[in-house]
Amino acid sequence: MKILDRTISPVERPYVIAEVSANHSGDLTRALEMVAAAAEAGASAVKFQTYTADTLTIDCERPEFRIENPDSLWNGRTLYDLYQEAQTPWEWHAELFAEARRRGIHAFSSAFDESAVDFLETLDTPCYKIASFEHTFIPLLEKVASTRKPVIVSCGLASFEDIQEATRTLAEAGSGPICLLACTSNYPAAIADSNLRRIPALKDTFPDCQVGLSDHTIGSTAAVAAVALGASVFEKHFKLADDDSSVDAAFSATPGELRDYVRAVNDAWEALGEARFGAASAAEAQSAQFRRSIYVVADVAEGEVFTRDNIRCIRPGLGLHTRHFNAVLGKSAKRAIERGTPLNLDLVSG
Repeated sequence: MKILDRTISPVERPYVIAEVSANHSGDLTRALEMVAAAAEAGASAVKFQTYTADTLTIDCERPEFRIENPDSLWNGRTLYDLYQEAQTPWEWHAELFAEARRRGIHAFSSAFDESAVDFLETLDTPCYKIASFEHTFIPLLEKVASTRKPVIVSCGLASFEDIQEATRTLAEAGSGPICLLACTSNYPAAIADSNLRRIPALKDTFPDCQVGLSDHTIGSTAAVAAVALGASVFEKHFKLADDDSSVDAAFSATPGELRDYVRAVNDAWEALGEARFGAASAAEAQSAQFRRSIYVVADVAEGEVFTRDNIRCIRPGLGLHTRHFNAVLGKSAKRAIERGTPLNLDLVSG
């Protein structure tokens, strides 16, 4: 999978998406500051959400249009009211995308309906994101697939059958490369609910797709573990450092935390290295001297027999390999050998 200049693969450095969501608080200046902060933190891309309250729902007071969950950050609010506050004005998008390009990172968006896809195409978006609550929206998947661009699909709440249907729909409609993100649709999500073993399961079941993590947990623990399981794409909500009141602030990383997050996943990726044995580097090779080898530990006269009293297996590792110790015992010295000399075969008769 490739997004502009970046190849997405477990053997490439992780692709980290900084999710702006609604944390701009309706202020374009703050949104632009967030783009700059994401770039400074080392994110690969900054992502927005393209919808209006009217493209997601209707303004209705019936109970099913209201969030009634005491554990929810948005308890008591109607869907329409929440989305009206959280939306990113469409007229901002061109400036935000341009700022990202100026800062040297990618910019794209979650499209929430077909009109959003048409709009994002005018901005030449490099790829599309499908939010967890939208992967069952078949007309949207077909519309996104028609662009032939890469698609990143969050799989929060998704059953195995949901993921099969989504990937099949995209493929049959001619989609570009697909990346599936393991996701827990709680805000914030508990570490214990991460179920990261989904990542290798997704890789095995959908081998043509890249796999990653849409991370709603606090911190980077889940992401570091996900790297080890083969994740190549990471999405993290973030906010400005002085933000404690925006819609998603409670589970979003500050710029400093995002920088630490990017560093953590990159460090974890580097730590994976290769399935290679022996010295991993020239620096480690130097440590071989601290292995044991056969040394002469008492002065030995020419012709004297080697015994356990005058040779031993000790550090450093500059002498004969310890595998030869028993074979050398009982042999004699070709010449006089000073105590502290590393033994070698040229010093042994026979």
